[in-house]
Amino acid sequence: MTDHKTPPHKEDIAQLEAFAGLSLDRIFVVTDERQAGIALEELMAAGEVGFDTESKPTFHKGQKSEGPHVLQFSTTEKAFIFQSHVGDSHAAIVELLKSEKLTKIGFGLGGDLTQISQRFGIRPGAIVDLDRAFKQLGYRNAVGAKSAIAILFNRKLQKSKSVTTSNWAATRLSEAQLIYAANDAYAAILVARALRDLKG
Repeated sequence: MTDHKTPPHKEDIAQLEAFAGLSLDRIFVVTDERQAGIALEELMAAGEVGFDTESKPTFHKGQKSEGPHVLQFSTTEKAFIFQSHVGDSHAAIVELLKSEKLTKIGFGLGGDLTQISQRFGIRPGAIVDLDRAFKQLGYRNAVGAKSAIAILFNRKLQKSKSVTTSNWAATRLSEAQLIYAANDAYAAILVARALRDLKG
């Protein structure tokens, strides 16, 4: 019988040095059709990207989320932030999500995929959920970005509760929101590469 591994405790992660994520100068917010085209080209050329979405939180029982409001794709060099209120970027978003040639890697993407299907009417292709990779390594419980960065890099991924629950439907995202969103996706691509190196 295999030993079940447990992710590090919050207290232990808190003691670690901070994870050096993407800085603002490597985070690009898509605001029009031209920028969407550039982002599409760069991301498709990468072949695989870290991926995540953010949605404005719901606070009342039975309240339906209108998300995802933000979709973030990251290479090992930079992240592109798409906001779903920018109609001019929808064609690029749909192409990126549907493409079988672009592997999209993330943590616990079940809820994200459901929302994408409701909002855009599509079923994303070439999705890799890192939950499965950690289960194969013997972790019984879901391993999120924070735990994965601690396990593989011995670093602390900063995740502020106030940013997590902030208004992701805002027309203009704050610097804190951009850094949070970009680094969720960036962490996923780095973790995927590190897991691959482990397997050799």
